[in-house]
Amino acid sequence: MELSGIPADLLSTVQDAARASGVTRLALVGGAVRDALLHHQYQDPWRGLPDLDLVFEGSAEALARHLLHRCGAERVSELRVHGNYGTVELTLDGVRLDLAAARKEHYPAPGVNPVVEEGLLELDLARRDFTVNALALELPLNAVSPQRSVHQRLLDLHGGQDHLARRQLAFLHGTSVADDPTRVVRAARYGARLDFSLAPDAAKQITDTLEVWPWKWHVGDPPEQAPPALATRLRMELELLLAREPWPQALKLLQAWRGLELLDPGLQSDGRILRRLGQAQRLGLPLLTALVAGAADPIALAARLQLPLQQQRVLQQQHCLLAWLAEVRPEQVSAWSAADWTQALERQGWAPEAVAHAVCVLAQQAADGALWKPLLRWWGRWRHLQAAVTAKDLMAQGWKPGPALGEELRRLRWQRLEQLQ
Repeated sequence: MELSGIPADLLSTVQDAARASGVTRLALVGGAVRDALLHHQYQDPWRGLPDLDLVFEGSAEALARHLLHRCGAERVSELRVHGNYGTVELTLDGVRLDLAAARKEHYPAPGVNPVVEEGLLELDLARRDFTVNALALELPLNAVSPQRSVHQRLLDLHGGQDHLARRQLAFLHGTSVADDPTRVVRAARYGARLDFSLAPDAAKQITDTLEVWPWKWHVGDPPEQAPPALATRLRMELELLLAREPWPQALKLLQAWRGLELLDPGLQSDGRILRRLGQAQRLGLPLLTALVAGAADPIALAARLQLPLQQQRVLQQQHCLLAWLAEVRPEQVSAWSAADWTQALERQGWAPEAVAHAVCVLAQQAADGALWKPLLRWWGRWRHLQAAVTAKDLMAQGWKPGPALGEELRRLRWQRLEQLQ
């Protein structure tokens, strides 16, 4: 099978190193195989070469050492060994490789991290998320001819080719979602990227799992007690969705599948979520923070997902800002000048990002803009406005450095703000 974009001798180089390191079986798995089949058999556009995932029965560290010895630092770069997980990340001839010893796993309880052990190639394929990602191209290790591609063998143990033809995503197991609910987010990622739908059994599994909520932790419980698949791993999948995928389509899929219930009921019922995130993108805000900002309890959700502390503080400030605005009647502030708004916002010490996130939330709730439009003007213009003269100019006029100089600069700034319409 032809693999577009892969340097001609890259796989044969890995095969040679695998033989030398004692690897008994070697296979290219996952996205590279899936995308190559879609391109060559179903005329999908070539989406570019993804990272190459290579799974084998043997030692990842030994294979990496032999690759480095054979190719040298000129061809092998960014070598990272993760001994505890039996994996290695490296770049060979400019192509990113993920090397992983074949593993098997089981989940002691829904949503927790799996227990992983060494296993055979077939068992490694069985632990994957979707049938189309469990396809593998086994690379022979006993060939002597340079035409090794002739002997490559496609492994399809779970009906992945049938689901490729149907353009469907199907889970490998009946408990796939209960074991790892982040697979719902992953399904939305692939569905948006590949234009795939859920297989009927996969859609039913998501619905049935969410209805019984098999995880011991529930939305509203202390965030720090959430299992990994409902916390940090969920955040990582959301970051990938928002950074790498057509996120409007992916979020539509998640809502259609009730997948946002994994995060917060307010997000699942939010009919203007795309509008809010579109506004956030235009303002240059982190999309994950903007997503969380629309939750029924954004502070708790941010803590559960373990967002960076700075982003958690921004969401806390946004909460305080919205609470303050809720007590302000529009007619009270309709006559406020730019200086009035600037003073009201800046004396609270709210971060500019907190104000911008509040704009995104308010803009989807209030049509008249009496509150959010002044906030947007402050974010985009008023906060950047400075006095017409600098401290250096004032000192040239005889002002001495100190509090009085700072106060004069602030007065001159307010004067400019008052003149704005």
